[in-house]
Amino acid sequence: MTDLTWFDALADDALPEGEVVGVMARGLDIALYKVEGDVFATANICTHGNARLCDGFLEGHEVECPLHQGMFDVRDGRPTCVPALLPLQTYKVKIESGRVWIALEETDKSGT
Repeated sequence: MTDLTWFDALADDALPEGEVVGVMARGLDIALYKVEGDVFATANICTHGNARLCDGFLEGHEVECPLHQGMFDVRDGRPTCVPALLPLQTYKVKIESGRVWIALEETDKSGT
């Protein structure tokens, strides 16, 4: 069983509808998206090239990488347009008390 830790990412009203915002949580670069009132979170770095998706374009549930125009579905991270072939890491999100929270797996601190 995986333990999850929730991280306070930003205020819900700081993420406008139809926009992408990059945040850092536990040293991870994460992109947050708001589509039709729902919030989604993925890795912020394109799996094809070293580009930040928060600098790309969000159209519906797809984000387009600003470097080579590969596209991903923000709901599940799957690539939807070449040259992107590998999926993005996705993260659970919740909205609580007007804040966006991201769930990250708890790392094993014992070294085993």
